[in-house]
Amino acid sequence: MNRRQTIPKELRYTFQQFDQDFPTDDACLEQIKEQRFPQGITDCVKCLKSRKHYRVRGRTAYACETCGNHIYPLAGTIFEKSSTPLRIWFHAMYLMGSTRCGISAKQIQRETGVTYKTAWRMFRQIRKLMAEEIQLGGAGGSGVEMDEMYHGGRRKNESGRMLRGDSFQTKTMVHGIVERKGRIVARVGNEFTMLSAGMLVRQYVLPETTVFTDEAAQYTAIPQLKGMDYQHKRINHSQEVYVAGDVHTNTIEGFWSLVKRGIGGVYHSVSAKYLQSYLDEYSFRYNRRDSGNLVFSSILARVSEMASRKPAPEAPKTEVL
Repeated sequence: MNRRQTIPKELRYTFQQFDQDFPTDDACLEQIKEQRFPQGITDCVKCLKSRKHYRVRGRTAYACETCGNHIYPLAGTIFEKSSTPLRIWFHAMYLMGSTRCGISAKQIQRETGVTYKTAWRMFRQIRKLMAEEIQLGGAGGSGVEMDEMYHGGRRKNESGRMLRGDSFQTKTMVHGIVERKGRIVARVGNEFTMLSAGMLVRQYVLPETTVFTDEAAQYTAIPQLKGMDYQHKRINHSQEVYVAGDVHTNTIEGFWSLVKRGIGGVYHSVSAKYLQSYLDEYSFRYNRRDSGNLVFSSILARVSEMASRKPAPEAPKTEVL
């Protein structure tokens, strides 16, 4: 048994360090301000110039040093109009980034004293930060693996994939594409056809990539996608062949194992309506699995990134100190 710390020192971020960096709501607000408006310098809508802004006591606002016009670092973020203390938001993000299998809203309720409704809403908002649109593979890479997973009820007295018919409708299909030793994309799907599989590959996999799949007939059209130049290699699971040289889908199946055991052990049950948000959470952590405990910093950075992509809100009424 390895009793030593397995995370390299430069990738460690303990709760003690978190407590020192963010002891109060003001410290959390200052962090968001620095991300969005470094050193408090940004364009003033009244002066029409770049100005230094200073904190307004007792408010989540910063005032222009010249005219007193206010800016609001929390505007457009998941924290906007929330009455929950910022430090509890940060604590929840830290826990979601530090865990490997997930943490439930009930646990946050027990630790912080907020209601279950508040904890559940916080987690739902934080998962929005974890949604990513990325492209995988490319010429010269080790290729990508593609597979599907079925989430939901079990077949009575049987195992394996659900059959067509009424019982099939109790399952939710999930498509996954993963780079070997790289990132992953997991998407909830409505159907599994040649067309849907081809559209997913075209959307998320770069041209000239080697795509590894199992023997499912729905993957047959992958090498025929016009202008993409995919090389398609298949492993025949129905013949109990799981590895043939470099041909296998073990990487994506390992991710499915993490998701299934995480959901079953932590959340117990996830409806089809919210399944995509949970997949975003597991994918986000998987894509940063070599970042140690610094995943929290990645989540925090997404706050300002998402706010900057939203349309700018109307300028608030000018206030003079």
